[in-house]
Amino acid sequence: MNLSPCRLPGSSAQALCGTLPVAEDRAKPGGRTIQLRVALVPAVARKARPDALFLLAGGPGQAATEAIPPLITAAFEKVHKTRDLVLIDQRGTGKSNKLACDPVGETATLQERLSAKSFAPARLRECLAHLDADVRLYTTSIAMQDLDDVRAALGYEQIDLWGGSYGTRAALIYLREHAQHVRAVILDGVAPPQMRLPLDFGRDAQRALDLLFAACAADAACEKAWPSLAEKFAALLAKFDQGPISANVQDPRTGAPAAVQIDRDAFTGLLRGELYIPDIASLIPLTIERAATGDFAPFIAEGDGLSGGMANSMSLGMMLSVLCAEDISRYDDAAIVEATRGTFLGPEAIRDFKRGCEVWPHASYPEGFDAPVSSRVPTLLLSGELDPVTPPRWADLARATLSDSAHFIAPGVGHGVSAHGCAPKLIEEFLERATAQGLDGSCIAKQTRPPFFTSFAGPTP
Repeated sequence: MNLSPCRLPGSSAQALCGTLPVAEDRAKPGGRTIQLRVALVPAVARKARPDALFLLAGGPGQAATEAIPPLITAAFEKVHKTRDLVLIDQRGTGKSNKLACDPVGETATLQERLSAKSFAPARLRECLAHLDADVRLYTTSIAMQDLDDVRAALGYEQIDLWGGSYGTRAALIYLREHAQHVRAVILDGVAPPQMRLPLDFGRDAQRALDLLFAACAADAACEKAWPSLAEKFAALLAKFDQGPISANVQDPRTGAPAAVQIDRDAFTGLLRGELYIPDIASLIPLTIERAATGDFAPFIAEGDGLSGGMANSMSLGMMLSVLCAEDISRYDDAAIVEATRGTFLGPEAIRDFKRGCEVWPHASYPEGFDAPVSSRVPTLLLSGELDPVTPPRWADLARATLSDSAHFIAPGVGHGVSAHGCAPKLIEEFLERATAQGLDGSCIAKQTRPPFFTSFAGPTP
């Protein structure tokens, strides 16, 4: 594989980029090929450790060369001194034959953006007509065979793996299928194969919101500013259940005034997105209070940026290729109703995925895919206490069959721990030791939730 100097967005680290051709259908090596985008960030030290750290992005649907570079300094600066870092755009993402599907289009009005379903059948059919791909061949196991080809092409006998969110599942599948080439694994925000995405979105998001309400009630400034917050939120949801709420707001993208109808799914979906990042979640009490009085301007301003950024950074087609084959085929509508019962998210967000799978061609469920991954390879598991999508319980489930492992929970942190507090130092120490035995992660417990905004001027001093 030929590599040449390149720049990675969000990072000043010197990198080398290239492509590796792999068969789209690995059972037909003479057929169509995909060019995998690969970036190598060489170790700073003149003599690097022989085991590079491969960084696996989340989603599913994020491109590693686009999503991970900011973490090179924030989370892996110490590791990068002695180890090469390798980023691969997983097949179907980034510059590896991206399965790009825009749920609304660039010219959509604010109302269209609010009303859009991510996996509307008509939009998916239109997307499929323009893709040059057999979308059934973009699953996790096939992508991990790609990763092993990259490992071999770069000349590494053994590698370390870091996965974030869905990337933890990808890392676990690589560990199960290519264990002889794995020296150590770091899993941040664990989504094991036993997890049936996105079935538990409602339950896990409800837990995060309940923690937020409890934290606000225990915080003197938040409780004084927003008393009875949980009750006000319940009353707002009851109002939504009577039908969409009309609001006069400003389109954040154009600045033009807009009269819109906001329904429960749009409101709760955006609220769930804010829970990923505690700094943004600190605005939720203020957002709920304003919405309860009919002022949806804060909701629109916060939410449109989040949803727009997600659509631009995520390959929704690749997401469906993975989830339809590996997860959604494992449950029916009755399971959706039961899993979302009593949650603010409700069943429609999960049904949106299910409807998408009725249109999107996908592989059959790989038998035994959801079996626990058993391994003696040293594994460090990290969880954010406030994580609304991969809370600590999933890491505990994965750890049960990982004999040399340690799990550390960061209080006050949401989705993604590696860049917070002492986590970068902990990751470096773990990789140097190549064992979880005796690893001291007590420093992680020093993280705290950011203070709540009691006004748009910021938290109470």
